[in-house]
Amino acid sequence: QVQLVVSGGGLVQPGGSLSLSCAASGSFSSIYTMGWHRQTPGKPRELVASITTGGATNYADSVKGRFTISRDSAKNTVYLQMSTLKPDDTAVYSCKLSTWGFDYWGQGTQVTVSS
Repeated sequence: QVQLVVSGGGLVQPGGSLSLSCAASGSFSSIYTMGWHRQTPGKPRELVASITTGGATNYADSVKGRFTISRDSAKNTVYLQMSTLKPDDTAVYSCKLSTWGFDYWGQGTQVTVSS
């Protein structure tokens, strides 16, 4: 069983910064990818950023240069540092761990960018 606990999120003004963290626990392979996804009502969930065990990262074009994903492998934790936030970044953000064909999801956290 794998558990993912998400922290962070909230309300921030446009241009501001916010960070999220996702801590994984339980039994899973040491080789995995962790990522952040987001969803707004009426739209499909989209990948925001992901990072592999080796540290390779992937970002959605809409967040490149503004968001940074990182991980602490010793703590099985992934972070998402978001800066220069825009109203379009408003969404529910979820964390996912993928390993050997299995996907595990953490709970979502609301990020609202508004003045």
